[in-house]
Amino acid sequence: MQHRRNDYDVTNTVQVSSPDAVRRAVRELYAHAWPHFDFSRLDTAFADFARLFSGEYPGYHGCDTVYHDTQHSLDGTLAAARLCVGYDRTHSVELQIGPDRAMLCVICALFHDSGYIRNKNDETVRNGAEMTRNHVSRSAQFLAGYLRAIDYAEWIPVVTQIVHFTGYEIRFDQITLDNPLDRTTGHLLGTADLIAQMSDRCYLEKCRDRLYPEFILGGIAVAKDQSTGEPKVVYSSGLDVLRQTPSFVDGIHRSHLDGEFDGLYNCINALFNGQNPYMSAIERNMEYLQEVLRSGRWPMLRRDPPCFASAKNPVQNIRSLALDRLKDLWEKPSN
Repeated sequence: MQHRRNDYDVTNTVQVSSPDAVRRAVRELYAHAWPHFDFSRLDTAFADFARLFSGEYPGYHGCDTVYHDTQHSLDGTLAAARLCVGYDRTHSVELQIGPDRAMLCVICALFHDSGYIRNKNDETVRNGAEMTRNHVSRSAQFLAGYLRAIDYAEWIPVVTQIVHFTGYEIRFDQITLDNPLDRTTGHLLGTADLIAQMSDRCYLEKCRDRLYPEFILGGIAVAKDQSTGEPKVVYSSGLDVLRQTPSFVDGIHRSHLDGEFDGLYNCINALFNGQNPYMSAIERNMEYLQEVLRSGRWPMLRRDPPCFASAKNPVQNIRSLALDRLKDLWEKPSN
């Protein structure tokens, strides 16, 4: 059996760094599930996603974040499509989300991290990771404009809410949706975002080497204490991110996957003969991490996968910016 390639999905059959490969996979899934529905908007959405993340979309710089890169969004998009098909296959007609919402879920998955893409009229932001704390609201804003552009404006009230199931800016109980099927669609979207990234073959290395500098620039790793204004360390290093990853994954499982999202990851099983390759891959990642933590053998994490961003030398650039940010935090007097 061929070893799973770093930029392929959990089945090692779809290159999730390629918008066209993921588009073909999604179209094939949806053509079988809803053969008489017009999914031509998906072709447009994938083409526009490629333009946005490559820096060819009017008004935007392109992707320069190294964890939330092109592959991250495409991997989640493929998982979202699979979940939508699996969900409708395993639920009665009155509970099915149907092709319109399934298409909406994929479009939202494609652009759920568009809020990290820098706008050309704001030159004060050096890297998209600086917008970590409000990137989901920015994604909702982008999606609202985008849906108008593709003549899908009737779904704006829904998509600007369900995209928040991929983030932390709004509490889930404050996400307002009139139709329970819309909430289900949001749950499928949020589930896809989580299981795709945690099942990535290089998830552990990406947390250590790529998520940590994003956390620095986003004010997550080191934040200002509200009362004193002094720096407060939440993650001291990429290794510290990994030390806290088991508890994070366990908490996400309880609060999100089995909590708000009601175990919808199980819908994937319908597509894989009762098996769930995503959850199996997550379990393997966590078992491997536990062995690394137990033994202290950090060189076991030796993968250095490519980064699919439009910026030149994106990993080196974000590390340099993160170092500058840390110097500013510790050297400048508090205001």
